[in-house]
Amino acid sequence: REVAMIGLTLTVILPLCLLKNLSSLAPFSLAGIAAMLYMAVAMAIRFFDGSYSSADSGLAMDLAESLRPTIGTKGASAVFSSNAFILICMLSTAYMAHFNAPKFYLELENNTIARWNTVVATSFSISILFFIGIAVMGFATFGGASNGFILNNYSTKDTLMGFSRVAVAFALVFTYPLAFVGCRDGILEMLKVPSEERTDAKLNNLTYIILGVVTAVAIKITDLSFIMSFGGATLGNALIYVYPAIMLKSTVKNLGDDATTAQKLEVYLAMAFAALGIGMGCIGTKQAIGSL
Repeated sequence: REVAMIGLTLTVILPLCLLKNLSSLAPFSLAGIAAMLYMAVAMAIRFFDGSYSSADSGLAMDLAESLRPTIGTKGASAVFSSNAFILICMLSTAYMAHFNAPKFYLELENNTIARWNTVVATSFSISILFFIGIAVMGFATFGGASNGFILNNYSTKDTLMGFSRVAVAFALVFTYPLAFVGCRDGILEMLKVPSEERTDAKLNNLTYIILGVVTAVAIKITDLSFIMSFGGATLGNALIYVYPAIMLKSTVKNLGDDATTAQKLEVYLAMAFAALGIGMGCIGTKQAIGSL
């Protein structure tokens, strides 16, 4: 595993992260979307054909005991368990690309606000439906045995899902630079490095450092569910609920007397969501650490 991760990082991920213009990744992003759609369809096929309908039949027999389907009886009442906060925090990781919004807006052809709103509304709607479908199919198939990385639940002898693993790997590799560039730019902003001083050499050196640290951490931590739940509880909730509220409050304050009544009221609503996000984040963090 370690050798594979280091090899993939050096030969594929590093060159992609060194790109200065992400527009060249557009064809690969579309291919990544197609790969994820394939996985969704494959999961639906395996759910409806009953290949994993019980722990002691079909392809489920090839799985380790901890990965075999375990369907409980609590039903919808299980949502009231404190463990539900772990799921909520995991879901937060699905929308952690907000920091790339300015970059995407600037690179959008004919980037008017109307066109930008259309792009955001359409892409988020499709993403929400897609994530719901994946979550439902995975949990309906394996129940309480669902792994943090759901493809781990499928048999290695399952050819259909084997191609899904390849498809997901392809999608992850070619979308990795999108999040990475946002991280790198954020660090430069925190360090207050002026745009004119962001030379190719500095960007490359920072890329080497960040990617080295991230890869080292990835080698040490193998529980993906913990990464998703802890990351969602901290960074995810901050990006979704807290930071936007603070930014809105600052913007309206700077408007002074020019701020409308609706904008002032929106600040109170945003701060309420920020408080909600902090509360969910604290509980989710506690639950994520407790699950180790």
